[in-house]
Amino acid sequence: MSEKKVTIFFVTNDAGQTRKLVLSSSKLKAIGLLLAFLVLAASAASMDYLGLLLQTTENKKLKSENAQLIKQFQVIEGKVSALESSLDRVKTFTTKLKLITNVESEDRSLKLAMGVTPPANQPVDDLNQPMDQRSGVAELEKTDTEFYEKKPVNEKRGEIAVEGGKDYATLSIRIDNSIKESQLREQSVLDLWESLSERQSLLNATPNIRPAKGWFTSRFGYRVSPFTGRPALHAGLDIAASPGAPVYAPADAVVTFAGYDEGYGKMITLDHGYGVTTRFGHNAQIYVQVGQKVSRWDVIASVGNTGRSTGPHLHYEVRVNGVPRDPALYILDE
Repeated sequence: MSEKKVTIFFVTNDAGQTRKLVLSSSKLKAIGLLLAFLVLAASAASMDYLGLLLQTTENKKLKSENAQLIKQFQVIEGKVSALESSLDRVKTFTTKLKLITNVESEDRSLKLAMGVTPPANQPVDDLNQPMDQRSGVAELEKTDTEFYEKKPVNEKRGEIAVEGGKDYATLSIRIDNSIKESQLREQSVLDLWESLSERQSLLNATPNIRPAKGWFTSRFGYRVSPFTGRPALHAGLDIAASPGAPVYAPADAVVTFAGYDEGYGKMITLDHGYGVTTRFGHNAQIYVQVGQKVSRWDVIASVGNTGRSTGPHLHYEVRVNGVPRDPALYILDE
């Protein structure tokens, strides 16, 4: 039995241009299968291409969302870091307030006795001169015409000067800890406020500001004395400032000394009560007198270079019952 054949005619518009193609049934089937395979392959390729397009679009969208989330994460992390820093400052401020106002203990002198305490027979570089050798106000007025010159304006009182790498889990833990810490700090500050409201006079008489605008050049503690070359306790805090810069009273007090000392130069001593006194050395001018009452932010002197001094600066001391303490513990406005 002969194999069936299929004849396909190709006819054009031109006369006599008819062509025919004779295919056996087996070849026709093979061509049909090939065409079906090609159609399927083309369909599969189109589907894959479409899937790739959709995936590319989705990837771009995810990248955009991821970049936005990263920015939001960085903003949140920055806010958390700022919150943590703020809580640290509040904690330090609260601790200082408790120390200098004796909120947690009735022995105020003990709480104020923070920092280095000189052992027995240890030399102290405190520039002291015996009281009977210090020049008084009357003698200074005769020799120093600028002793009671007009004090500079007090800007604090409103006087006007006339010119002349972290992940989400870690961030979540930090946020939780900050929330808990903020709640504890809030309660601590409320308790402190209630206690301080009952001790207003004590707080007013407690030194708590930087007495001069400037930078610290020598802190409280042991150092090699620039005059003797031997280790000694620097009993105060040196604040470098421009000559003539105002020196402020750090709290309400009574002036107990205003005169000249061989070591401190033109010196002022304030008595704040409760066994706390402050000293201000190397002044250029003094604007107060013994027995005068002063308030916090009153201008009492101007920065100078008198006495045993290596340059213009204020030597500031805080003493509790006569014992020098670290003045940095009494500076809250920084």
